[in-house]
Amino acid sequence: MDIVIRAAIVFVLLWVVLRVSGRRQVSQLTAFDLILLVTLGDLISQTVLQEDLSLTGGALAVATFALLSILLSWVSWRFRRSRRLLEGEPTILIKDGRVDDEVLRYERLPIQDLLEAAREHGVRDLTEIDLMILEPDGAFSVFTRSGRQDEEEQPAKGTPAT
Repeated sequence: MDIVIRAAIVFVLLWVVLRVSGRRQVSQLTAFDLILLVTLGDLISQTVLQEDLSLTGGALAVATFALLSILLSWVSWRFRRSRRLLEGEPTILIKDGRVDDEVLRYERLPIQDLLEAAREHGVRDLTEIDLMILEPDGAFSVFTRSGRQDEEEQPAKGTPAT
């Protein structure tokens, strides 16, 4: 039972760290970041398992992480109000061609990230953008003044208007 409690505590701590670290940081992993995460995973497993190096202890820790992940996904799906806390919500970065500097500071996003996202969507000037949204997964959605969405996918029908 000790392994389950330690795994649950570490799971919650990891979730908090990932939420606080910012959406763009999580979505833009470099090779170094990946190595860091793998190393962090090893350190976490040592913390969770402590002295228990048995196959049963390891399986129990992994099962606890998996069950907590499934539980949080279900809670997010079942209770819409919890989704904002668990997954985050879209954030408007540019509206009517104007960058919201306060939001950029809050999200810890440099203007260079917006310029890069605009270029990736075929936009040369930020003033051409009607709406730029930072999605909960760290991706940018860009809508230009011409009325077309500059992304591979169109928004699903019935999605709330911002």
